[in-house]
Amino acid sequence: MASIKVKFRPSTVADIEGTIYYQIIHERKVRQLLSDYKVFPSEWDESRSMVTTTHKSERKSFILSIRERIRWDVERLTKIIRKLHANGLIYTADDVIDEFNRYAHEYSLFNFMESIIAKLKQNGKVRTSETYKSTLNSFKKFRMSEDIMLDSLTSEIMEAYEAWLHTRGVAPNTISFYTRILRAVYNRAVEDDVIENRNPFRHVYTGVDKTVKRALPLVLIKKIKALDLFLTPSLDFARDMFLMSFYLRGMSFIDMAFLRKSDLKNGYVSYRRRKTGQQLIIEWTKEMQMILDKYPENSTDYLLPIIKNPGTNERCTYRNAGYNINHNLKKIAGKVGVTIPLTLYVARHSWASAAKAKGIPLSVISEGMGHDSEATTQIYLASLDTSVVDRANSLILSSL
Repeated sequence: MASIKVKFRPSTVADIEGTIYYQIIHERKVRQLLSDYKVFPSEWDESRSMVTTTHKSERKSFILSIRERIRWDVERLTKIIRKLHANGLIYTADDVIDEFNRYAHEYSLFNFMESIIAKLKQNGKVRTSETYKSTLNSFKKFRMSEDIMLDSLTSEIMEAYEAWLHTRGVAPNTISFYTRILRAVYNRAVEDDVIENRNPFRHVYTGVDKTVKRALPLVLIKKIKALDLFLTPSLDFARDMFLMSFYLRGMSFIDMAFLRKSDLKNGYVSYRRRKTGQQLIIEWTKEMQMILDKYPENSTDYLLPIIKNPGTNERCTYRNAGYNINHNLKKIAGKVGVTIPLTLYVARHSWASAAKAKGIPLSVISEGMGHDSEATTQIYLASLDTSVVDRANSLILSSL
């Protein structure tokens, strides 16, 4: 099998750092692989073939990080050599270097994530690909566009990323969302036997905090429904889409936007959730039809007046429509005294809250919302109105 030696080449100019390189020897042929690591001669121990430092050195942390990277590079080279040897094929030292460089291109974090994003799009998982792209863009900003090898991710880097997001005012659940996606990417590389699992996410938060109450009681839903918005069509449309989501058992806006006319048959809407692929069937009621009748028939194959122009970028149209609706819902909130940020997502929470208040079993609410499990529904309900519990507690305390 080929062997690897770590070498140091001092600079020909005094007081300038030299370069670390790897010597690959196979069948008496020697090849060199330059690294990006540079140290001073005093920081190189020739007898041990490794970088060295002292406790008093101002460059101690820098040198230790280089030492760690060298160790990972040698691990990667050793792994490549073992694979080539195990295949039983004839290979050269140049083949080892070529494979190392190919790995450096394909298995950097940025490139690996881009390949996953492309595959998600090919498989029709456009929304998921967008969340991965958003995470990648965030991490690129943190890294100032400097790529990093997957096996160079450390808990220190992830903690620094978490702290960076905090300083930018990013909410804890959003931070957790980004770190969970990065962890999923990292774990995929581990499963593909690309890297060893060094558990770089062990010290960062990847849970989900209970969010503030995002559900409206029925009395406020009625107030929104009763508003006279005839003279402000944009607010009227936002209100109608909010109510339509509520009527459709808290249907997500993306599912509403892509509902087709063919999905409405014999008094029922049948569709598959874009997020989970689960099929849901909802009775089409007079309340839903009243909203639909307010608008001219959609010239596209879509049922609701959200994506209305054939041949346009449909996902872009859907996103812009959602943004405008949520913007206008903030204005509607002010008209009815709603203090929480009013968005289309509130309609989904509100339906779950209303169902809970009516004593509908958890299993039925879960099925109605198209959740994969009742545990997901529990998360929803855990963040809803706690006034009932508060009143119970008040009764208990008053009896003391």
